[in-house]
Order: sequence, then structure tokens, then C-alpha cells
Amino acid sequence: MRNLTPSTISAAFADYAQNAPSTRTRNLLVGLASHLHGFVRENEVTQAEWGAAIDALTRATKFTDDKRNEYILFSDLLGVSSLVDMVNADREGTASSVLGPFHIEGAPELANGGDLWRGQVGEPLVVSGRVVDQKGAPAKGTVLALWQNAGNGLYAQQDKDQSPTNYHARLTVADDGTFAFSTVRPVSYTVPDDGPAGDMLRALGRDAWRPAHLHMIVQAPGRRPLITEFFPEDDAYLDRDAVFGVRADLVLPFRKVVDRKALPANLAVRDTLPMPVWATTIDLVLP
Repeated sequence: MRNLTPSTISAAFADYAQNAPSTRTRNLLVGLASHLHGFVRENEVTQAEWGAAIDALTRATKFTDDKRNEYILFSDLLGVSSLVDMVNADREGTASSVLGPFHIEGAPELANGGDLWRGQVGEPLVVSGRVVDQKGAPAKGTVLALWQNAGNGLYAQQDKDQSPTNYHARLTVADDGTFAFSTVRPVSYTVPDDGPAGDMLRALGRDAWRPAHLHMIVQAPGRRPLITEFFPEDDAYLDRDAVFGVRADLVLPFRKVVDRKALPANLAVRDTLPMPVWATTIDLVLP
């Protein structure tokens, strides 16, 4: 197309893509280009500003490896990861949330009632609950993939002093859908902000804090996995999560328990935990 103008370049891009073998791919890329063109027109983006954006993406490659992906961090901090989750979420059952960068496949098996804390730094926490379907029937055979940060605020992948699978586990619920385990109470932490994504936060006057949370993937037979996370209701960062992952029904009370008899009977360390101990209940309803 000759004699392009700012108002016709989007149509030209769409016209050039008429022979795309996938209609879905064409629609996505044409839509993306059209929104980018609109952004440039509306804001009259300068060469220097666009160059800075390209430079940030280029520098992101230097911060990306098998333990950290700066592009995912950009997606999270821009709210895109959370928006994709919400757009695709089931409207019934327990809410989903973002996966985050620290999930690992092949985590060790943890017996129902097992212990992840093992006397490490931080306050112990007892988690118990039940997994049911929409009719309240127990979700027999469900496996919970669990992961979280340690008491020092770091995930195992971030800390050479932790074992590679510390605070990562897979737990199969009982036939009645119940589960319990002991762990450390998670703590608030900052996402990595030493790269270009952190530069973006500072340019926006934002901080890098995430509220404390427990990650979980609920894998029930015959159902799509539910990816979610749970937050203590007393966390200071619930209303300014850097990655927009908080949902109202994922915020839970964490309470102090003073009587051992109130803890789950199958808890492996029921008789040895230092009392009082933190506890929370997570009741999951599958979509």
C-alpha cells in the first residue's frame, strides 16, 4: 500500500495478513498491532520513548534464565497475567489466581498430614481443609500441588541455602476430600526489581511488594486444574499486590490455636509443634 498515513497503517497491516494460515493467529496479531498503532497515535510517542521501550525489552534478555523470566515479570506487573487468568476463569467454585514463576514439576510427595516446616526459620502454620464439587461431594483422588516461600521470604529457587524443593510438595487428599499439613507461615516479599521491570515500577511510583500467600494447583480427576493462591487477611499488602493476584474469596483468617486437640488428628507433628500455632482452613469448591 502506497501513501500510508497514521490513520491507514492499521488497515494496511490487516490487509498484508490476509493469507495467514490460522484465522485465530491473524486476529490476535492484527488486533495487537491495531492497539499498538492506536497507542502510538493517541500518545504521539516519540522516537526516544519508543527506543527506550525497545531497550527495556532488550535488557530483559539479560535477566532471563531458567530461574527467572523478566518477560513474565513484565506481564505480571502490567496486570496482563492476572487479566488473562480472570478472562479465562470459571465463574463457579473457588477463584483462580496467577501461577507465578516458582512452581516446579516433580515436587516430592507429601503424606496427608505431613510436615513441610521441619523446624525451619519462621512461625509454623497448620493448614487443613476439604475439596468438594459443586454438589458438595468429596473430590476423591484430588492431588494438591503446594508451594510457597520460606520464613526468610525467599523461594527455594532464590536461595542457595535451601534444598531445591524446599516448601514444594504434592499431597493426595483423603477419600472424603479432607487434607492437612504443617508448613511455615508465608511472609510478604518483593518481586525482583533490579531489572527493567523494576525500572518500570519506579517510573510509576509503585513498589514491588506481594502479600504473603500459599500457592496451590488443585488437580482433580477429569477436571481442568485449578491454579490459585491464598492470602492471610491481616497482610499489609492485600490492596496493592504488585501482580494483581488477590481475589476477595482467597483472603483467609489466620488464627492462633492454643489447644493441640483442636489440630487435625492426622497431623504428623501434632504433638511436637510449639504452641500456640497459626492455623487456617481452606475449603475448595471445584468449578
